[in-house]
Amino acid sequence: MKNRYAIIVAGGSGSRMGLDRPKQFLPIGGLPTLMHTIRQFRVYSADLQIILVLPLAQIPVWETLCQQYRFEEPVTMVPGGASRFQSVRNGLGQIPDADGLVAVHDGVRPFISPEIIHNSFETADRTGSAVTCVPLKDSARLVHPDGSSQAVDRSLYRLVQTPQTFQLPLFRHAFQADEQPFFTDCASVVEYAGYPITLIDGSYDNIKITTPEDLDIAEQKLRPNL
Repeated sequence: MKNRYAIIVAGGSGSRMGLDRPKQFLPIGGLPTLMHTIRQFRVYSADLQIILVLPLAQIPVWETLCQQYRFEEPVTMVPGGASRFQSVRNGLGQIPDADGLVAVHDGVRPFISPEIIHNSFETADRTGSAVTCVPLKDSARLVHPDGSSQAVDRSLYRLVQTPQTFQLPLFRHAFQADEQPFFTDCASVVEYAGYPITLIDGSYDNIKITTPEDLDIAEQKLRPNL
């Protein structure tokens, strides 16, 4: 079996939370959010090689939290860059293999399931890529520059999540590109390099914690397990 890696990117500042503490360090269920995320990947596989990308200034904070919570999951620490693209590229630089599979995941999506992680690796192994997504629940409208809008068929659209998983050779090739303003995620980088994107089913539980309301929802999700 090919070697498998996970790059967990955690570069949030907490500004949308209205707090001075990065959102990945905010506690839910008595544990920092990022620790929950890492544990889900470790549940998937004890042998998975996890690369954690954090802003340089936050690495000592993370190390202190690990001591405080006695969190001993093995990860490779990498300083992040000025953008998500640069942070992922920094993480990619820590992978020695020419071949293999790599999943990239948001550090503040702590409810990712081991089943979705498994499906992402298996799909990427077959097709080259696996991008997690969910259908839109609500009606959607396209807004034009003049302020007018029109209804669109929501069945034609997907909300993109992580993990986004890829075969290493094509992922390395894609990230040799110069950064573009429309690189919003890894899928957009890989697509820009000319590779097709395979979508896989995500979960509405796989929320990204960015607002105080998300924290409340996360606590409610964890409450039955406390």
